[in-house]
Amino acid sequence: MSSIAKDKEKSFLLSSSSFSYREVKPSSLLRRFRFVVFVVLCYVLWLRLLFFTFPPESSSSSEHSVAGGHRRLSRLLNTCNPDIAPFYIHSIHPRFNAALVQRCLARPASGGVCPHVGHRGLGRPLLRLPLRADDVVGTSWYATHPLAAEMLFHYRAERHPCRTTDPEAALLFYVPFYAGLHAAANFRKKNHTCGDALAVDLAAHLSYLPSFRRHGGRDHFLTLGTASWNFMRSPAYPDLGANRLLLLPEVANVTVLTVERHPWEGHNQFGIPYPSYFHPRTAAEVAEWQAELLRLRRTHLLAFVGGLRSDEDKGSVRSSIMNQCWKSNRCIPVDCEASRHECGDPDRVLDVMRGAEFCLQPPGESFTRRSTFDAVLAGCIPVFFSEHAAYTQYEWYLPGRPEDWSVMLERDQWDRVEEELDRIPRAEAERMRETVIGLIPRMTYAHPDANRSELGFHDAVDVALIGLTKRIRAFLQEGGLKAM
Repeated sequence: MSSIAKDKEKSFLLSSSSFSYREVKPSSLLRRFRFVVFVVLCYVLWLRLLFFTFPPESSSSSEHSVAGGHRRLSRLLNTCNPDIAPFYIHSIHPRFNAALVQRCLARPASGGVCPHVGHRGLGRPLLRLPLRADDVVGTSWYATHPLAAEMLFHYRAERHPCRTTDPEAALLFYVPFYAGLHAAANFRKKNHTCGDALAVDLAAHLSYLPSFRRHGGRDHFLTLGTASWNFMRSPAYPDLGANRLLLLPEVANVTVLTVERHPWEGHNQFGIPYPSYFHPRTAAEVAEWQAELLRLRRTHLLAFVGGLRSDEDKGSVRSSIMNQCWKSNRCIPVDCEASRHECGDPDRVLDVMRGAEFCLQPPGESFTRRSTFDAVLAGCIPVFFSEHAAYTQYEWYLPGRPEDWSVMLERDQWDRVEEELDRIPRAEAERMRETVIGLIPRMTYAHPDANRSELGFHDAVDVALIGLTKRIRAFLQEGGLKAM
């Protein structure tokens, strides 16, 4: 019996050993290993895609390094240009900014600004234009929507070295209301009470703040990513504008930074650039781009990027310009008809403008155009047909003499544009182009992650803050108050 039991035990052990051997044979292990590697790779690729789509709020990889990171950040935060007053950013309810962005992103893909508010207002990264050495996450080129200025300003201001978290130490107060984004989503609302509600709520909130009441809002400012007349709807013009934000009595003294100021009623409105496609992180990037523009050989005399408008007066100007451009072999036209999608392609727009000496800028839906700032970015001399297209708009950003960087054509010259531009001596055009290229830094919104120590120039946000500082210091001096 004992022998039989031992034989059975031996047989069981052998069978178990055989079973175990079959379970861990090399071919099976290899398949498992391959499967695990496949899963890990998929996970890594998913993480990279997630990082690319929703980049972190932190800055570039150099700022992530542990060694010296805190010391460098501290040094930057303590370095404020004396031309810029310390400013405080009001913490207002998310429904005035962040919630508007989230609501916009949640909408089905359509036209307008909503599909472009990702990446903190920068929009879709551009892959064709120059990239940094690492990867696309480090790009400074984006398909930025022209109405994104208020978002870009906010993100730049949050990391600015002149920002203070102490309202008692501030001379300026920034109200980060995304009014343009709200207006774009509610422009056609027939119920004016509903359309005005958010603006009215903001005004009521501000009126209760001690910092606002101290000077009646004169030391406060807000930014608008669209023309100011969108916020000046009045009983006399009930169909003009999305709401009456700028006509509310509480906001009467607030300084307004807008991509288009009202030429006649905008006493407290100051123009800021439309955002273009370049958001540099360093001064070296800007210098490299400027050097490339100076080396370029311009193949055509002029270019026009645009389409026809319904307004008869503006349409007549555009119609004349488009006809002249299409008939000339010295003009490059880009037709912005919706079905062509050419104007929505930043590469196409910049390629055309970089190939021309002059870029025509007739009025668009209003006096100003984002195309003006695309032209500056491309080193193309702007040609205007109204003084309100730029000269009365962006006084903080432009040279004192318009003829140093642009051309103004009067009404009796509109039917012979090429002839008028051909009269400008080549040497004079070269000097004008050099001036235009020199304007790029101050008309550009630097990347929100830009390191101040590497930026090395005043961008569009800095220039606006310098202008605001002069304004508030003048007010304080006139009022007999002591400036900080």
